[in-house]
Amino acid sequence: MDTITCFKDLAIIIIAAKLLGLGAKKLKAPQVAGQIVAGLLIGPSVLGLVGESEFLAVMAEIGVVLLMFSAGLETNLKELIKTGPVAVCIACAGVLVPLAGGWVLYSCFYGFAPIGSEEFFKAIFVGTIMTATSVSITVQTLRELGCLKGKIGTLIVSSAIIDDVIGIIVLTFVIGFKSADADPVDVIVKTLLFIVFSLCIGVLIYFLFKYLDKKFFHQRRIPIFGLALCFTMAYCADAFFGIADITGAYVAGIILCNLRDAEYIAGKMDISSYMLFGPVFFASIGLKTTLDGFTLELLWFGLAFVGVALITKIIGCGLMAKVFRYSNKDALKVGVGMMTRGEVALIVAQKGLACGLFAPESFTAVILLIIISSIVAPVLLKLLFKGEGTLNTIEEHPDYDEADEVYAEV
Repeated sequence: MDTITCFKDLAIIIIAAKLLGLGAKKLKAPQVAGQIVAGLLIGPSVLGLVGESEFLAVMAEIGVVLLMFSAGLETNLKELIKTGPVAVCIACAGVLVPLAGGWVLYSCFYGFAPIGSEEFFKAIFVGTIMTATSVSITVQTLRELGCLKGKIGTLIVSSAIIDDVIGIIVLTFVIGFKSADADPVDVIVKTLLFIVFSLCIGVLIYFLFKYLDKKFFHQRRIPIFGLALCFTMAYCADAFFGIADITGAYVAGIILCNLRDAEYIAGKMDISSYMLFGPVFFASIGLKTTLDGFTLELLWFGLAFVGVALITKIIGCGLMAKVFRYSNKDALKVGVGMMTRGEVALIVAQKGLACGLFAPESFTAVILLIIISSIVAPVLLKLLFKGEGTLNTIEEHPDYDEADEVYAEV
């Protein structure tokens, strides 16, 4: 892909994402929904103005990493620790119920296969795809609503992070039974090592940044060093521990969230994310959609796949929240907040394609799930959180132009 084409694609994505994002805002829907629809419209399935490329994939990955770093910076650490045990239980329910639902769905369409057979593992794999939760889309929606730092917002984000870790472990187990190349025990050990690594290195980095923050308070070198930490943790998580890079970025944000300059760092990250990387990431979800080879049978399977995936998340996470005596409305918020699917679901599906557990023609069902959940969940969250949030992002500021000038001058 040549440089000129990259510039053209970026221009189209930014304009389309901004216009449809503003359109969604006018319709009282989150801008995330408009940006995803923008990607669908300009992508191969409709207008064909922009196609998938390695360059856009890298840009989108940077976008989701920055988004998760900002989410970590805006996390209330005390609330995260307080909701930790509850988040673990909600995450477990958010994995087990969809896993069972996916197995039942596949078996109803293609027959109940004996345990241990290839068809059985294909059915389990369908459930494995459903276990993934898109932390980034939920985070962006909660940020737009001003509810990311609240008790429920923190619970949803921490549950979603744990959910993805468990989901990746489940994926490794499924592939491990299918292929001798994967070692499930190795993944569990690496996950535990990453937790220990994060705790140990996190304490050292926090005190280092606390010293720098005291010496260079509100200076741009602090966000620059913070960004370097974000990319370093994302790299270490993926390269050394086999954990998703977004988890490493989120941990980097958690390490710095108690600094005096945490909001200043988040504001600097928000500018680049809002203007470039964020729109590219959310539009890229729509760009991945293709309807080639989509038969009537696959359409029914895809619709059932979407329905089961959404309902099982709400049932599993919502009921577990009720077990911990959350109100019906708060339990529903948790369930809806956990039902979005995104980059992790795509990664899981692609792993299945590589090892023969998932058919290429069924991949459209995953894309359909990602698009529908990414649009429906933000709209429902907006209704459920109506009147509860505070403005905490640049683009939501009532005097946006003035706010932008302030951030530019600092």
